[in-house]
Amino acid sequence: MNDPEPPPFEPTPSPTPSAPPPPQFPAITATSQDEKTLAIVMHVLGLVGFPIIGPLVIWLMKKDISAYLDAQGRELMNFQVSVLIYAMVSALLCIILIGFPMLFVVGVGSLIFTIIGLVKASDGLIYRFPYILRFF
Repeated sequence: MNDPEPPPFEPTPSPTPSAPPPPQFPAITATSQDEKTLAIVMHVLGLVGFPIIGPLVIWLMKKDISAYLDAQGRELMNFQVSVLIYAMVSALLCIILIGFPMLFVVGVGSLIFTIIGLVKASDGLIYRFPYILRFF
């Protein structure tokens, strides 16, 4: 007889777009003392004068063997390459004198963040460096 009309179709409102959260590392921790030691060595090599070559060699040798060392090496390489880029830009800006304080900030920041990463590596954790460009 007289069937009631169905309600009109109303699409559900889509959520408002927002910036996606930053990627997080899975809960990867060192499973052996050897992994912790190699992670510490990667950070120390970044401090003593081999900032890209030293960690790169260890990372490339161990990335297929250990998920922890792969994540640690990837993060450390992103940090080292970013610091190199920041230092080069700061050196270019020394022409207009603003580069000198920027070089100081890059150097001190690199030292501080590397030490923090070293301490986290000794605990078997991965330190996610702030203010870096993610290449790898």
